[in-house]
Amino acid sequence: MWTGDNLDILRGLNSGSVDLVYADPPFNSNKTYEAPIGSKAAGAAFRDTWTLDDVDEAWHGEIADREPKVYAAIENAGIVHGKGMKSYLIMMAVRLLELRRILKPTGSLYLHCDDTADAYLRILCDAVLGAGSFQNTITWRRSTAHNDPNRYGRNTDTLLFYARPGAAWSAPCAAKTPAEMKSAYPSRDGRGAFRSADITGPAHGQSDGESAKAWNGYDVRARGRVWSAPRKGAYAEWIENNIIPGYRGIEGVHARLNALDAAGLIRHPRKGRDGWPGLKRYASADSGSPLQSLWTDIQGFTNYSGGSERVGYPTQKPLALLDRIINASSNPGDVVLDPFCGCATACVSAESLGREWLGIDLSPVAATLVDQRLREHLKMFAEIHHRTDIPRRTDLGELPNYRTHKHALFGKQEGHCGGCRMAFPFRNFEIDHVVPRAKGGSDHVDNLQLLCGACNRAKGTGTQAELIAKLRDRGQLAA
Repeated sequence: MWTGDNLDILRGLNSGSVDLVYADPPFNSNKTYEAPIGSKAAGAAFRDTWTLDDVDEAWHGEIADREPKVYAAIENAGIVHGKGMKSYLIMMAVRLLELRRILKPTGSLYLHCDDTADAYLRILCDAVLGAGSFQNTITWRRSTAHNDPNRYGRNTDTLLFYARPGAAWSAPCAAKTPAEMKSAYPSRDGRGAFRSADITGPAHGQSDGESAKAWNGYDVRARGRVWSAPRKGAYAEWIENNIIPGYRGIEGVHARLNALDAAGLIRHPRKGRDGWPGLKRYASADSGSPLQSLWTDIQGFTNYSGGSERVGYPTQKPLALLDRIINASSNPGDVVLDPFCGCATACVSAESLGREWLGIDLSPVAATLVDQRLREHLKMFAEIHHRTDIPRRTDLGELPNYRTHKHALFGKQEGHCGGCRMAFPFRNFEIDHVVPRAKGGSDHVDNLQLLCGACNRAKGTGTQAELIAKLRDRGQLAA
């Protein structure tokens, strides 16, 4: 658990080290949020208002140089929506680029937002992560109603879901309502409610195999079909675990039909009536309906809801929401990262589901809350490592002394200073870390530049963005 600027910390994490990212950043809502005095989250606050300043512009310049697609997305959003949105997207872009690097080749990312910026964030994420990685726009109904004057109530959030090839996926299901269960399972016997399901399948061409031969007096071929006693899938597993031990190991479709019949799992038509046998599918085996992209079954928090789970953090999300995401898109033992962890719901969920996790937040309240919530709500006593330092990457191998790159950098920059952009002789240049080592920057050549002596002293231990802002204020940037 880190306390600090997530950009600095992300830059210090190894590439390809995270399986799942859940990011719940500020929404550009133009509001200031504070936890109520006396709540467990008291002291947590953030301002969700963004203005375009020189530091942001310098970040924009770095993006323009290295990521033209991302630059275009931000620039066009600024034209359409204004400087505030442009500034917000610059802030998000530099972090999304780091998250892209940190994510494993088989990783997934969920970006939580609302309709303030979701359209622009979708384009930005497509540019950063690749449009081919986009899977869904998930709409979460966080409340049943919301009063908004002169417009429809805004009671939904958006989750942008991206996944790389081979990403973990356990298809989540939503439980059926009592009315839906009653309709789906209208019959009943000693085992409970059930429905009669087809036990045959389509005959593809002429078949002389066992599946096309008569069984128990029923001529399946005369119906133009074949027997299809289940051997794979969730229901076959349920039969084996609850009624017929070793069922899935039974060879031959007739042998499986006989085993199902002996166990009372086949419903036959009444004597003297035309009909066809059916497989009994019991309600107790129903794991729900495959979840769709509209989530209405998880309630968000209001001023009067949440019970003991609610800690008073102004943008707290319910554990059930994070449990669903983490179960669907990661496996036990995987690494889950929440770079805007707030009251640490994603961290608590990941811990309870057997995942490794990393949380980052500017406020030290987050570290206190994750420890408190694990102990109080989940009755767990996890060893939490709270850090305030900047991590150092260990995935770059043995790097040569950074000073050995001076000649290569001089050629790359064509003799121009990386700060003021003026041309100087070789001897006037000093090697600088674009991202300071104190903020997670490495000695890799991609993080090095040449600055003239004056610019290097002006930059000091600051960032490149701060240097450009200083030089612009002083009128020292060459055209």
